[in-house]
Amino acid sequence: MRKVLTLTLAAAVTFGLSSTPATATPADLPKEIYGGAWAAGHVQGMAIDQRKGYMYFSFTNLLVKTDLKGNPVGSVTGFTGHLGDLDFNAKDGRVYGSLEYKAQESFYIAIFDVDRITSMNMDAQTSDVVKTVYLKEVVADYVADMNGDGKFDGNIANTPDHRYGCSGIDGVSFGPEFGKKHGKQKLTVAYGIYSNVARQDNDYQVLLQYDIQQWKKYERPLTESAPHTSGPEHTDGKYFAYTGNTTYGVQNLEYDEHTGNWMMAVYKGKKPQFPNYSFFMVDGSAQPRKGDIVGQPQPEQGDLLTLAPGGLQHDASGVRGWEFTGEYGLISLGGGRYYVSKAGTLTEGGVTKQTGTAQLYRWTGQVPTPFERVG
Repeated sequence: MRKVLTLTLAAAVTFGLSSTPATATPADLPKEIYGGAWAAGHVQGMAIDQRKGYMYFSFTNLLVKTDLKGNPVGSVTGFTGHLGDLDFNAKDGRVYGSLEYKAQESFYIAIFDVDRITSMNMDAQTSDVVKTVYLKEVVADYVADMNGDGKFDGNIANTPDHRYGCSGIDGVSFGPEFGKKHGKQKLTVAYGIYSNVARQDNDYQVLLQYDIQQWKKYERPLTESAPHTSGPEHTDGKYFAYTGNTTYGVQNLEYDEHTGNWMMAVYKGKKPQFPNYSFFMVDGSAQPRKGDIVGQPQPEQGDLLTLAPGGLQHDASGVRGWEFTGEYGLISLGGGRYYVSKAGTLTEGGVTKQTGTAQLYRWTGQVPTPFERVG
């Protein structure tokens, strides 16, 4: 059941009753926002513009924009790739999301000019609301011929190819440099990681950080028939968090100012030697440290991240984590409040449709689940 939002100033802006912007605080926000039912893929991620009062839902090949009552405002269609996790960049007012084209060996950050999303079914390639930036580092790891047989095995999980088990990207979030609570804001992108219990070099979550201040020069329209390769030559940091192998890596990544940590929601892994938690946090205050990236076919060192204290502790592996279902969408709203997406399906006119509902939670820090529903 949808909650009717009390008309605050922020809501009045949303519904055209005031011209003065105001930021919606967690206390103003409804306990649920319905993202609709769509003949698309399942819900992958969410973002919110609290100042203007809009929500954004990714449904794999569809972006949906709603107001805070769940009324559809616009949508972007026409993706044949995989649109994943989303985050809102308050500095430029745009929504950033991960976008994969595995068959074309192309991985992008999709950047949505969300103020221009004003009608339903706007085409991603012809409406000029989407720009893309190519991530060369991701492509290099995805296509890596790890067994040296001279060929790349493609989009296959049970292969020695794909450095670190890289299957592309999914989780995205804005936040400070690792180890600096008030550091420069960067875009952090998490690798997807294939589930493969037979190899030993895929037990890390791989996180890339980018300073996007100069990214305008890389932005290009989305042209699926001729994927472009315009993007930064290098990352501004590549980091490794030891969690054990997961099924497709970090589904939703979110920097949380309340705890000062980076939240990582995943599909559980399957390796019996690991605890296979569904939720991890990286300690945002701990400086990355140089160390061995264990399990690699050749000895390798990298910048290692520290998992946040608390939660469940697996002594045999040293992995810490929690049990929580944030893999379909997670937004930190401030003040220890969060929107978490609940995925579902329904059938209308014989057509199965995917649904996504943002539900309000609060932080408790309890074990094994550190959140609880509000109301």
